[in-house]
Amino acid sequence: MTAPAYKRILLKLSGEALMGDDSYGINRGVIERIVAEIKEVVGLGVEVAIVIGGGNIFRGVAPAAAGMDRATADYMGMLATVMNSMALQDAMIRAGLDCRVQSALSLEQVAEPFIRGKALRYLEDGKVVIFAAGIGSPFFTTDTAAALRGVEMDAEVVIKATKVDGVYTADPKKDPKATRYQKVSFDEAIGKDLKVMDATALTLCRDQKLPIIVFSIFKEGALKRVVMGQDEGTLVHCD
Repeated sequence: MTAPAYKRILLKLSGEALMGDDSYGINRGVIERIVAEIKEVVGLGVEVAIVIGGGNIFRGVAPAAAGMDRATADYMGMLATVMNSMALQDAMIRAGLDCRVQSALSLEQVAEPFIRGKALRYLEDGKVVIFAAGIGSPFFTTDTAAALRGVEMDAEVVIKATKVDGVYTADPKKDPKATRYQKVSFDEAIGKDLKVMDATALTLCRDQKLPIIVFSIFKEGALKRVVMGQDEGTLVHCD
C-alpha cells in the first residue's frame, strides 16, 4: 500500500462540524463518524493533533452574550472548546483510540495543561492529542490556535475540516459558476480574501512555510484521501 503523504498532521475541526443538522450542541452520530475517519488515519501510522472550535455550544448562548465584554465572551468560547474536546476524547476512547486533552486554560480536573514537550511525546507514542481553549488568550480565533499548535508540534500540514470540499472562486451556494481551487498560494488567498482562515493564522502559516489543506469533513473517506496526498480539497502553499 502507498505510504501516507504526511507523517504528522494538525487537524482543525470547527465546533459547528459536531452539530450535524442540529441547531446547536453535539450530534452523537456525527462525532462517532468523525472519530471513525480519524481512527482510519491513525491506523495508517499518521500522528494526529487536533484543535477544535466551540461555535456549536457558544451559538446556544450567543444571544445572551450580545453586548458582553469581548474578553469575557472569548473566554466563554474557550470553555466551549474544552467541552467539545472532552466529548471528542470520550468518543475516541470508546472507539479504541488513545487520546489526551491539553488545555491552554488551567482546568486540571478535566484536562492536562498545555506542555509542548509532553504533547510531542504523546504524538510520537501514537496518541491523539486534542488542544483545547485556543491559545488561552482572548481576541484570537481557534484558526490561529491551529496554526500556532501546528508550528509548535512540527506538523507537516494543517488540515482544516469544513462544510465545503475546498476553497472556491466564489460562494458555490450563490454562484453556480464558482470553481474549486486545487492549489492556491498564501499570498493569493490573503490578497483575494478567500476565507481560508483568518489573516493572523494565514500569515503565521505562510511565514513558517506550513501548508494548509481545506476539505469537507462530511465527505466519507475525505480525510484519508487528503492524508494520502490525493486530489481532495484545496492546498494553500507558499510560492
